[in-house]
Amino acid sequence: MKTFAQILNGPLYGIISWEKWDEFRARILGGGQAWYVYAVGHGVPEAPFRDEALAHALEEIHAVLKREHEEDYLGIVYADDLEAPCLVKVYDPNNLGSTCGSSGRVIPPGWVLSLLPPDPIASDMPLPNNRRRWWQNLLDRIESRH
Repeated sequence: MKTFAQILNGPLYGIISWEKWDEFRARILGGGQAWYVYAVGHGVPEAPFRDEALAHALEEIHAVLKREHEEDYLGIVYADDLEAPCLVKVYDPNNLGSTCGSSGRVIPPGWVLSLLPPDPIASDMPLPNNRRRWWQNLLDRIESRH
């Protein structure tokens, strides 16, 4: 079995259209699995999300993408397998740089969803306070529902 780092740094497939992203999110939610939802720049999650908590986190990430990625296409979400994913990288629309790495600088994703417990992901970019507050508020809302 591959490790988190091997999958994270291995070949990934892009989700180009918003429609495919909608289908992909439904596939994740319909799978009944618990997913670790890691906001890079925050601590590594200790427990995975499932059911309502997972749906809420995915909806919040989707809302950020729709609001801040002002393109007709998506193209900033990648998965190890589009039909039966184990790991999903979602890049923050406000920190794209060159996601393909052609600039020589590796841009970390904004969020990673993983069936495996995630390893910490290094980032030399400080997380903006508004993004930090948004994520903490999301976690607080999820906690208050349980």
